[in-house]
Amino acid sequence: MAEITLKTLEELKVMRESGRLLASVFNYLDKNITIGTSTMEINDLAERYIVDQLGARPASKGQYGYEYALNTSVNNVVCHGIPSDSQILKSGDIVNVDITLEQGGFIADSSKMYTIGEVLPLAKRLVDKTYEVMWEGIRVVKPGATLGDVGHAIQSYAEKNGYSIVREYCGHGIGREIHEAPEVLHYGHQGKGLMLKEGMTFTIEPMINQGKAKVKTKNDGWTVVTSDKKLSAQWEHTIAVTSDGYEVLTLREDESV
Repeated sequence: MAEITLKTLEELKVMRESGRLLASVFNYLDKNITIGTSTMEINDLAERYIVDQLGARPASKGQYGYEYALNTSVNNVVCHGIPSDSQILKSGDIVNVDITLEQGGFIADSSKMYTIGEVLPLAKRLVDKTYEVMWEGIRVVKPGATLGDVGHAIQSYAEKNGYSIVREYCGHGIGREIHEAPEVLHYGHQGKGLMLKEGMTFTIEPMINQGKAKVKTKNDGWTVVTSDKKLSAQWEHTIAVTSDGYEVLTLREDESV
């Protein structure tokens, strides 16, 4: 297994700033994601804001050969949706916007669901419950807890609410690289897996399906969709393990712990 890098207080200070900047990108996009917006417009707005206003770098661009600043995953797209001029958001859509930002050598990673216009109650429930699912996992984080505790909290809350967990994709360590050790599974057993230590930084980003957990990747090699064409939702934050619990490094203005 790859070595886990515990962040120093000085490194956490830089990551906190990267996270604050990333949170401000979502605050900016909130006013610009609406009926009639193309997913490519979202990408271009975010990239310009990150580069021109924040003096930072969209870390996804060029990573693994990916060409864009973010992912836009609409309706039954689970993750890694590619922005497009031809994909125009319409009333009733749900869309996940997933952004990474690098500043000062350290990366923050976060995603947010947007509901467009009048969304059906079942779609709104999925979006809201997925947000709650993420927080169920986050609240478990503290030194001495295990990754199995985190996964169990997420899995049990999702399944209690009638949803399934995508297992092919998971959270991950983060720091100087987008993807570091450890892998953070969104399912598991209490007391099992790696024990959390102060200074660890990782993402929690459950992908929750309305129907079955099964997914497939489209021919573009990126876009992951639900096999049964039912809706999927995801939220994501970058978390630091503190001496007595956790800190959400990417917390947005519209959120409270």
